[in-house]
Amino acid sequence: MLRIHFGPEDLGRVTVATGPDPLWELVTSLHRLRSRAGRWAYAEWHRDARAGLAGTALGRAVGKVLMPVLPRAVYFPDFVTPPEAGAGFEQGLAAILDTPRERIRHEIRTLHRLVGAPAWTAGLAEPDRLREFTDVLRAYHDAVIAPHHDVMRSRVDSERALRTRAFLDGGVDGLLSSMAPGIRWRPPVLEVDYCEDRDLHLGGRGLRLLPSYFCWRTPTSLADPELPPTLAYPLLHERTSAPERPTDASLATLLGRTRAAALRTLAHGATTCELARILGISPATATHHTTVLRDAGLVTSLRRSNKVLHTLTPTGAALLGRDRCEQRVSRRVESRGSAAGPAGTVEAC
Repeated sequence: MLRIHFGPEDLGRVTVATGPDPLWELVTSLHRLRSRAGRWAYAEWHRDARAGLAGTALGRAVGKVLMPVLPRAVYFPDFVTPPEAGAGFEQGLAAILDTPRERIRHEIRTLHRLVGAPAWTAGLAEPDRLREFTDVLRAYHDAVIAPHHDVMRSRVDSERALRTRAFLDGGVDGLLSSMAPGIRWRPPVLEVDYCEDRDLHLGGRGLRLLPSYFCWRTPTSLADPELPPTLAYPLLHERTSAPERPTDASLATLLGRTRAAALRTLAHGATTCELARILGISPATATHHTTVLRDAGLVTSLRRSNKVLHTLTPTGAALLGRDRCEQRVSRRVESRGSAAGPAGTVEAC
């Protein structure tokens, strides 16, 4: 178990990552390639990744260069997941190249001691070898991770919407109490089901919460307690049938002022009852609109307890972006704040 100890200053310095961290996703995606655990949740990605790597020079480089340094094991080097990657993939690669050489050597020695690695990794701190390593990281990212970015972004956006609501409803206590299974808030300690038994004292540095698409079941943290505290945790994957390809008829039902207003509202996430209040319609009518949007592949719905939170899919976000200047919703419809029409409650408001 990992026990993360909070002080008074740390509670005001908890953040949730604004989007998928490309290097954390890269590392955990390599772990997914080497495991059958949860493969159903990544079936399409796994099929495409395997097909794209099989029998290629990149596939061989991934096996010989990336897998030994980033094993699915109790340890992998922290320098490969720098916080700068939160600003973008290239910024993350630049941070790897700027890592102090002695730190790289220390972390590689730790890798050899705890997990084992090929002899060539001992020279990874050398500039030419490190640049070759980042070249393989870039090629793998471009071929396997980047094409899946919109799906990852949509899922992380949905998770952020859930955590934001937990914070607004209950403050930091509400946020930390609402985390993924295997994470329990027992003030002032956050208990995390983990691959080893350890304690992490934040010491006023706060904690960066990092929802990760490819992280499966068990959260992951940096091994070095002196680095900025980070907890990468898994999204909740649910077995659902894939939406059917939208038909001309289903797309036609999207036309109309109220449904366009619903799509715009869901850009920031909303429950069915919230959507009903904002649009001035009954919960039953709001349910109908979200069902149509979901069947057309524009909205995803996540049930938590007795509420359903709706957010946009990548397709919905793209459609909203294209039509933002053309599809205006009247101020009268957007500003309505009370539900009207026949009662038809489908969830707790």
